[in-house]
Amino acid sequence: MSTFSVSLQQIIDQFALIPVTKEDLISEITITTADVNRPGLQLTGFMEFFGYNRIQVMGNAEMAYLRSLTKSERTNRLDTIFKTQFPCMVVARRLEIFPEMIEASNKYCVPILTTEDYTSAFISGLFRYLNVHLAPRVTTHGVLVEVYGEGILIQGESGVGKSETALEIVKRGHRLIADDLVEIRRVSDTTLLGNAPDIIRHFIEIRGIGLLDVKNLYGVGSVKMQENVNLVINLEIWDREKNYERIGIDEEYTDILGIKVPSHTIPVRPGRNLAIIVEVAAMNYRQREMGYNAARHLVDRAFDIVGDSD
Repeated sequence: MSTFSVSLQQIIDQFALIPVTKEDLISEITITTADVNRPGLQLTGFMEFFGYNRIQVMGNAEMAYLRSLTKSERTNRLDTIFKTQFPCMVVARRLEIFPEMIEASNKYCVPILTTEDYTSAFISGLFRYLNVHLAPRVTTHGVLVEVYGEGILIQGESGVGKSETALEIVKRGHRLIADDLVEIRRVSDTTLLGNAPDIIRHFIEIRGIGLLDVKNLYGVGSVKMQENVNLVINLEIWDREKNYERIGIDEEYTDILGIKVPSHTIPVRPGRNLAIIVEVAAMNYRQREMGYNAARHLVDRAFDIVGDSD
């Protein structure tokens, strides 16, 4: 699986960080792990399992501990940490930075940055940001829409009607995330996040008409930047020889980046309103997530009637 990175400059811009030292090196530094570290144990001299490839963050506790040390001790402890040449050090709350820290930064070419945010708030926001930007990802052919708050990935062969279905869904008050190409990221062990490549964001292609700018046609409320992928709908031309699911007892899944996503295969033929079917699929998915399965409820009711007749 490919490894992704985000530049330190992007993080600085996102979180309004202020460079203190080695600003000239910032453009050369990239971050490749979403993990963030507070070097508490390392300040005491315990360097085992130190995440040298992680952004290091210091807050009140770490700075107070350094303040309790003598100048010589502080120099030695900071030298031990900085010589591992981690990507950068961020000091929270705009706390005063020790001269020994600046010396170590210049000596080992490790930038020091500051933020006004509280330590825990900054780490939480940084972790979420890195988790999205460094997540494993795949680009798939399809359409991603939001229907009743659920992210629906519509897939199928070219020309089966995915974009037309998405346009009708937008006309019915729902939102478009991506048409044609959907970039999906695995941001956690249970969550997939989908969006559109920048170049085609908010555009949709309708054969015979061409490209349409959905945001300009239907307003900003008709589009969304990204959405979780909760349900997959596979459209295929109706095959009379194939037995399609009619009750809904057996659940289908589509594997995306190792996560099983509930899915339905919907046969396409003239006269079927696919937008309404997608809406119903979204509502049915929400019901199941809340613990109600209409098919199982019907089966249970049938067993109760049979039991009563006996």
